[in-house]
Amino acid sequence: MVDVVSEKFQFAIDRGGTFTDIYAKCPGGKTRVMKLLSVDPQNYPDAPREGIRRILEQELGISMPASKPVDTSRIEYIRMGTTVATNALLERQGERMALCITQGFRDLLHIGNQQRPKIFDLKIEIPDVLYEEVVEVKERVVLHQDKCKLGLGEPNIKGSTNEKLHILEKLDETKLREDLQRVLSKGIKSLAVALMHSYTYSDHEVRVGEIAKSMGLTHVSLSSEVMPMVKIVPRGFTACVDAYLTPCIKQYLTTFQSGFDKGFKKVNVLFMQSDGGLTSLHSFNGSRAILSGPAGGVVGYAMTSYEDKQPVIGFDMGGTSTDVSRYAGEYEHVFETTTAGVTIQAPQLDINTVAAGGGSRLFFRSGMFSVGPQSAGAHPGPACYRKGGPLTVTDANLCLGRLLPEYFPKIFGPDENLPLDGSVTKEAFKTLTDEINSFMKGENPSHEVLSVEEVAMGFISVANESMCRPIRALTQAKGHDTSRHVLSCFGGAGGQHACAIARSLGMTKVYIHKYSGILSAYGMALADVVEDLQEACACSYAEENFTLIDAHIESLMKRCEDKLLSQGFTQKQIYLEPYLNLRYDRTDCALMCSPSGQGSRMGSKFGDFLASFDNRYKTEFGFTIPNRKIMVDDVRVRGVGRSHMIGNVSGSRSGKPPRVESVVDCYFDGGFKKTNVYLLSELSRDHELHGPAIIIDQNGTVLVEPNCMARITDKGDVIITIGSGQVRKVGVELDSIQLSIFSHRFMSIAEQMGRMLQRSSISTNIKERLDFSCALFGPDGGLVSNAPHIPVHLGAMQEAVQYQMKQLRGNIKEGDCILSNHPVAGGSHLPDLTVITPVFSPGDPNPIFFLANRGHHADIGGTTPGSMPPHSTSIQEEGAVFKSFKLVKGGILQEEALIEALNAPGKIPGSSGTRNLHDNLADLRAQVAANQKGIHLVNELISSYSLEVVQAYMAHIQHNAEVAVRDLLRDVARSSGVTDQGLVSLRGEDKMDEGSVIKLKVDINAKEGSAVFDFSGTSPMVFNNLNAPRAITLSAAIYCLRCMVGYDVPLNQGCLNPVKILIPKWSLLDPEENAAVVGGNVLTSQRVVDVIMKAFGTCAASQGCMNNVTFGDDDVGYYETVAGGAGAGPTWHGRSGVHSHMTNTRITDPEILERRYPVVLKRFELNPGTGGRGKYRGGDGVIREILFRKDLLLSVLCERRVFPPYGMNGGEPGALGSNLLLRHKGPIVNMGGKNSVAVRANDVFRLQTPGGGGFGSVATLSDRTSPEPKRRKVAQDEFVPRGSVFEYSQQQEAH
Repeated sequence: MVDVVSEKFQFAIDRGGTFTDIYAKCPGGKTRVMKLLSVDPQNYPDAPREGIRRILEQELGISMPASKPVDTSRIEYIRMGTTVATNALLERQGERMALCITQGFRDLLHIGNQQRPKIFDLKIEIPDVLYEEVVEVKERVVLHQDKCKLGLGEPNIKGSTNEKLHILEKLDETKLREDLQRVLSKGIKSLAVALMHSYTYSDHEVRVGEIAKSMGLTHVSLSSEVMPMVKIVPRGFTACVDAYLTPCIKQYLTTFQSGFDKGFKKVNVLFMQSDGGLTSLHSFNGSRAILSGPAGGVVGYAMTSYEDKQPVIGFDMGGTSTDVSRYAGEYEHVFETTTAGVTIQAPQLDINTVAAGGGSRLFFRSGMFSVGPQSAGAHPGPACYRKGGPLTVTDANLCLGRLLPEYFPKIFGPDENLPLDGSVTKEAFKTLTDEINSFMKGENPSHEVLSVEEVAMGFISVANESMCRPIRALTQAKGHDTSRHVLSCFGGAGGQHACAIARSLGMTKVYIHKYSGILSAYGMALADVVEDLQEACACSYAEENFTLIDAHIESLMKRCEDKLLSQGFTQKQIYLEPYLNLRYDRTDCALMCSPSGQGSRMGSKFGDFLASFDNRYKTEFGFTIPNRKIMVDDVRVRGVGRSHMIGNVSGSRSGKPPRVESVVDCYFDGGFKKTNVYLLSELSRDHELHGPAIIIDQNGTVLVEPNCMARITDKGDVIITIGSGQVRKVGVELDSIQLSIFSHRFMSIAEQMGRMLQRSSISTNIKERLDFSCALFGPDGGLVSNAPHIPVHLGAMQEAVQYQMKQLRGNIKEGDCILSNHPVAGGSHLPDLTVITPVFSPGDPNPIFFLANRGHHADIGGTTPGSMPPHSTSIQEEGAVFKSFKLVKGGILQEEALIEALNAPGKIPGSSGTRNLHDNLADLRAQVAANQKGIHLVNELISSYSLEVVQAYMAHIQHNAEVAVRDLLRDVARSSGVTDQGLVSLRGEDKMDEGSVIKLKVDINAKEGSAVFDFSGTSPMVFNNLNAPRAITLSAAIYCLRCMVGYDVPLNQGCLNPVKILIPKWSLLDPEENAAVVGGNVLTSQRVVDVIMKAFGTCAASQGCMNNVTFGDDDVGYYETVAGGAGAGPTWHGRSGVHSHMTNTRITDPEILERRYPVVLKRFELNPGTGGRGKYRGGDGVIREILFRKDLLLSVLCERRVFPPYGMNGGEPGALGSNLLLRHKGPIVNMGGKNSVAVRANDVFRLQTPGGGGFGSVATLSDRTSPEPKRRKVAQDEFVPRGSVFEYSQQQEAH
């Protein structure tokens, strides 16, 4: 790193939500660091300007009054990252704006991908859309398809991606002007434009923008310019973000600029973008500013702690949350992320936000320690902040002596001049400790009493473990070994947790920069200027297309280079990096790849992109797919203007031992230890500090734990070598702290099994849609943990494991794997294949635990493609059947027998064997491998704690879930009016559309906290496929109980221990083994939930249907489920256009749908008024119209076409759904709920999904109309997750 001494001041600033950090390089090489409150209107109008003014005044020794503009003559540059955009997005305080979108899609961004963010929240909360008004633009462009039968003729235009297109409808400028005038009359001056297929054909968008500007709209964001990538939903969101935030940013920049004289004419002012690159003041915009502040921290640790090619994990722990990222020689970017309910397409550093920070709140619930995700925020803040706040992680560190008030800023109390209040923290912990001890004594009279410090330490351990899980996920998701990384800690709170987290992850080295407290600001000084340009592409990576691809790259390179040259960079300072966004054909998993090596005759002249793709794909997923075409989705060029780096001055050696500032008592496992306190400013590069020790810096505290050693580097940074630490003896008796830690460990095992399954599978369903669950079971087959939480899988796999234990008693051997999917064996429907692996201990003939996973296979034979026939009457018509099939026997895959079984349905007339044998075999091998990964992880756990302890905590975890459900049942009983015998009876009943009744009586014993769910009176099994296997009802019961508990509890066997479920044999909910069940899984499961919720009076019915739609022929097949209205509740309106209860599938983006399938999506919007009225209104269903471009077979499998979703407590029911076929030049035909129909080109299918029921009597409202829901923003103390780990978890729960 070159140290360049300037004659002028250089400022690097991170304007955060709470504090503004400033790093300044003064003339002569002196450095200054300053930290100010970001908002302090009594003392200054703008924190960055004030910091600059103070440093200039102090260093130059001349007066610079705060009331006058700052003299810029001595300033060389100002580099800044800011949370202005992020805060405006979270708080919904951006510019008033409108959206122009293709007619028929007015509510497309409200519906989004139709997924609810938290599957167990009945009150579905999604931050509101950013626009106030929608203009539906009359225009339509569609892609050309060779087999299209619509009679469109030859395509008349070619897009920028080389795709051929037809203009179905020209832009109606007259109507557009009328609609824009309506927008202007409401005072709206900012506009976002997102039209179908504008990623390749932008002419209509450009014209809309020209008209809008000519009419007086001051800001227009075109999706085709902001980010020209395929997928209208994220591209539309991105345009909205740009229109919503860019005017706010410009306003802030104008205000900031006005505080300086000469308007920065000779000052280079640069702002940090989300991708880790700087851009000029005038190019800084909303869609690329979301991670402006955190990005500086990533650049900071990447440029300072990456040595000897050892990859680094960045760990930035703040108040509300912790940011985790990875660097291994190049920045890791993602190109589609969701922040505060808005999906953004733009290059962003992959920064993953974890729900644990210094301000994360501490809870004790039903015997388990829990940290976050709720935060105390800045106000009131932690209990020690003297504002009446709750206990937090910061309080726990203070209680343990790890935070020293005398070294903390004295900014608390009414006059903001007092230190942290340790006495309030101690008192609050004493109260909580008494509550914990009282609970534990009630559970186990011999339980040892915990001290205040043991409780505080317990919460720290739980917080650490919760932060380790996403770090494991971030590294292992891409095939990397977590333990081989360096942990680079920064942020105010990170240094207190660094040693413990590194040790837990197996890391041996922690790096803490001397500016760790302001590393985001320091990173701004180290960053380069970046111009990042991207264009959509739509061709294969093949020799005939290399000229086209190279031309794309050259064009973008020229534009990047010109932009950088205009900013004063020379050719030598400019570095251009080309990328191709590549994916295998018929998959959705694209990887942004740079070339490896030089160009060749068989590839692009810019290098070998194919080799790079192969290497990355194999690293992340464990294999490649030979002979599969590779598609180029996007071409990207990242132009870098190398800027002068700020160097570090080597420190001197003192030749003396480090001076001990003081000695304090600090608590670690095992008790208090005398701990030396040092000041970082007094330490020299020859100093080594043996733990325990505390290093105090002006911006943070570093804890060096026992058996760890810290040394000061030549540059003044701290490197900690992690020792083994004191191993805490854990016994089989319940320890509530270890209970929480084991809960995280068990969940982590299931999550890592899932990562292995995703990496090694090959099908779209498992690899990309993530339609699978992985689980760990105890020696009795009882569920311990599973991930992800797909509702329909929750209780079902336990039934599958326990069935095999009974069926194969004595015939389960080491090296065996059992394959099962039959309903009587705990199956849900046949495409869900379950692989079960028993695990043995040496010398023990009985399994010590089980691992299993369930994956949805796209086809396993049967009468229709997809193995979901709408008219099946026996299970044999639905595909291959496995009850207790030994998939692996003695360690050998039984491939011949497996192939025979998968092809067996073809022996039945009118049926077929599996239509995708290759994928079936590959995915089953992956399922076996996932279980092997689980075995390895559990054996690691056993080696650390012993088999006896691990099995004991499996039972403790199950008991904890049982306690939570018993508490819930007691609460329900008390609120319902307990009888003299301590009993409460609840009843629920509902019907399927063909008349079958599901009846439920729930008898709750308030004293025991137990219940009997009796489904007696439910109709007999039916001669169709609505029969639901018994496992479906168990899954629905666990799902409902978890929803009603209202907070995170381990979802396992314990949830059902207090509940006895009685289901009549050979009824709709427990059919005989040959009954058809495919509709039971996707439809009856929803009705079971409706009945349980009705009995408990929890909320009104949601749409009660998954709206299953399939279409296809011999060449193509498509399956989707479609959103509807959610039910209202006692305090909330139902969400419109969202999936509910037992499904949460994402829907295909309209542009991808039209690119891959022979259809045109004419409409996809909300159906107003279909939600039931009430004090709280049910959510509206949707209208979805599909125009067919060729002859196909259309099938529907739906409910709530006869009996509507019920209202609750006087609320009105939601509207019925309908399936209409609009024949071309013919009649409109009602298809009914379940049917298969041959459709012809130009026919239109109109799906109208049900609305949700209302809650509360309409009569309670004065105007007899339901109130509009309030626009929702993100609360100040609300944790906002982001990053690839969050996106993965959201996608996992999208089923």
